[in-house]
Amino acid sequence: MDFKEVKAKTILTRCGIPGIDYVVNPYIGCRFACKYCYASFMGRFVGKTIQDWGDYVYAKINAPELLAKEIKKLRDKGKDKEIFFSSVTDPYQGAEGQYKLTRRCLEVLADYGFAGVVSFLTKSDLVLRDVDVFKKLKNAAVGMTVTSTDDGISRYFEKNAPGVSHRLGALKKLNENKIKTYAFIGPLLPHFVAQGEELEKLFFALSKTGTKDIFVEHLNLAKYIRNRLFEEMKGVDQTVLQKFYSSQSKDYRQELEAKVKRLIGKYKMHLLKDMVIFHKDFQKLKK
Repeated sequence: MDFKEVKAKTILTRCGIPGIDYVVNPYIGCRFACKYCYASFMGRFVGKTIQDWGDYVYAKINAPELLAKEIKKLRDKGKDKEIFFSSVTDPYQGAEGQYKLTRRCLEVLADYGFAGVVSFLTKSDLVLRDVDVFKKLKNAAVGMTVTSTDDGISRYFEKNAPGVSHRLGALKKLNENKIKTYAFIGPLLPHFVAQGEELEKLFFALSKTGTKDIFVEHLNLAKYIRNRLFEEMKGVDQTVLQKFYSSQSKDYRQELEAKVKRLIGKYKMHLLKDMVIFHKDFQKLKK
């Protein structure tokens, strides 16, 4: 494991994700080592390969101080802007327990009186530590990635991330604390078409947490992701791999989208962006 403390040149970065204005990434790399993670491309900026994803984490130890300076550049205290934690790392991975960079950045925003939206996406129940700071922010939205109800499946694809049972528990506690939440079902793993009851179980479990807003995204099998994913799936039955390939077809996506929309209606949820996201198409949308 390669771990370093580094100093960043900037921390508040303009974002190309539709609907988000700025991102804050307090860490480079992510120890959770999810096999399908698109952010594995980040390795090329620090002398690492796609295959190294999960084996390095660099903590940007000056992130809170940088944010305190850079946030002042936004007009009207950032009204009508959204800052997202984080686009290419998990803001609550293990190192956060020691360094508290995410928490300290949030305290900067709260003390400044940031008037926009502060949103998060994580796979860690460590997020519960910061409920007190979320309540100080004018508009915070905490998202949890949940791709299955089976801790075994989450452990296989999301190697070092907390089990999905912990994430569902965190969503429930966040809702009990009246923190705005959303669930991110992404990627939609291929077994959901063949085993429709698994998708039903997932929506039922999310509904029990009190979460109503849902992002849903198809599996992104860009070449660099596919190569890494399949390298780590050596020995898996070929019929399983074929399901991964077929997940990119329009027919497959339409079948899965129909199942998702039925469940959204059944559990009275709200599908954010009014679409099941397909990465190639989503990136073409205007902000």
